[in-house]
Amino acid sequence: MRSQPDAGQSASTDRSDMFSRVNAGRVSNLIVDQIRLLIRDGQLTAGDRLPSERELGERFGVSRVTVREALRGLEANGLVAIRVGARGGAFVTAPTSAQVGEGISDMLTFSVVEPADVTEARQILEIGLVPLVCRRADEQDIADLLEICDRAEASIESADTYPVSLSAEFHVRVAKASHNPAIEMLAQSFHGPVLASLARAQEEDPKVGIVGTAEHREFVLAVQRRDVEAATAVMTTHLARTAERLGAHPGESAAVPT
Repeated sequence: MRSQPDAGQSASTDRSDMFSRVNAGRVSNLIVDQIRLLIRDGQLTAGDRLPSERELGERFGVSRVTVREALRGLEANGLVAIRVGARGGAFVTAPTSAQVGEGISDMLTFSVVEPADVTEARQILEIGLVPLVCRRADEQDIADLLEICDRAEASIESADTYPVSLSAEFHVRVAKASHNPAIEMLAQSFHGPVLASLARAQEEDPKVGIVGTAEHREFVLAVQRRDVEAATAVMTTHLARTAERLGAHPGESAAVPT
């Protein structure tokens, strides 16, 4: 395994031919693309320090202002961390699951994705992960899920309203109980679109959240018993109701076959 360079060590010492000049399009974007490719290819790894702005400017054939703009873009994407001071600079880092999830969420939010599409995707993902949740959920997972149910029920009792944000929070927490970071990341990425789809379903039926809250608790109790069949049945019915409120695709039933 290649040792990580010291914080004061520059990647420029033995990589003089790594970066090539750019001269077309929006130059900063081309620099971002080139550095991203080097990271994907493993030529740059987490912990490596990029050459200074001046050195990068010379190698790419651009101004330091353009290099600075590219580094900001890389930082925003979670690919580099910029540190200040004598031992500072731009260091390659690994994006977190939250950052990746935000990118997927933005893509879903700004693409032509209808609430019914989001719910259909949720049916595939959330029903499929039930066996994992039943097998892996620990005491803390159960406690956290029941606490969300408590808050939802308290909101309904005090104001006769159901904040859809609690439903979205519940479903993300269920995904976390799978103890699979990839599944959790996917669930987090759906958070914004799920909120929008739930709000639309609530417009169609203001009482849908009250029934949904009861099903949430029923689901958690089934998971606590490690009852995959019961938990799957609850989640299937639960998501099918949302799908029905939003409308199935033409020529299809909203219900999910069991």
